Order: sequence, then structure tokens, then C-alpha cells
Amino acid sequence: MPYIKLSTNVPIADKPKLLRQLSQIAAKETSKPESYVMVELSDSVSMLFGGKDSPLAYLECKSIGLTEKQAKVLSASLCTLIHEELQISTDRMYIEFSNAPAAFWGYNGSTFG
Repeated sequence: MPYIKLSTNVPIADKPKLLRQLSQIAAKETSKPESYVMVELSDSVSMLFGGKDSPLAYLECKSIGLTEKQAKVLSASLCTLIHEELQISTDRMYIEFSNAPAAFWGYNGSTFG
């Protein structure tokens, strides 16, 4: 049930590689099976941060039972990955974390709650 969405104004050359890396980080840092992880990428998006269009990224990370500790670890891991893979400065990224109640996360015709 972890979900990560990455939006960036940078073109991504190897999308499958980055998708796999994001999926693996989400599974590892949330201690959830990767079979439940969903990842979405949107590159070359028209975006500004601080009034400038220099490279930037916005990520959404949602999961059932996401803790503050997991969010801190995910923030470090995701920022490192995006910086290494896309050369985006970590001070040009925002990450929005959400802890979703199990009853409000649908799957396979029902919910997890």
C-alpha cells in the first residue's frame, strides 16, 4: 500500500530504473512487501520553486501506518536517490508524507481496514 509519486521538471532518461529504485526504497523503509508498492513518475513538468525553474522535485509518499520515524528515514533516502539520479539539489525538493487509515485505502474490491 505504499505509494510514491515523483513530479519533476527534469527529463528522466531511465524511467524503469528510477521506478524500481523508488519502489525498493518504499518497501524497505516502510517494512511492507514490494508487491503492494505503487510508484508514479511525471517528468519534464512545468514547475517553479522559489520563483525559479531550475531543477526541482516534488514527491508524495503515502502509506498505511506511516510513522514519523519512517518519514524521516524516507526523506533522507528519497532525497539522496533523487540527488544522485537526477542531480537535483536536496534544497529544491519537497516531500509530502501521509499516513492513510487502513479503512480508507482500497484494494481488490475492499479496503485494508
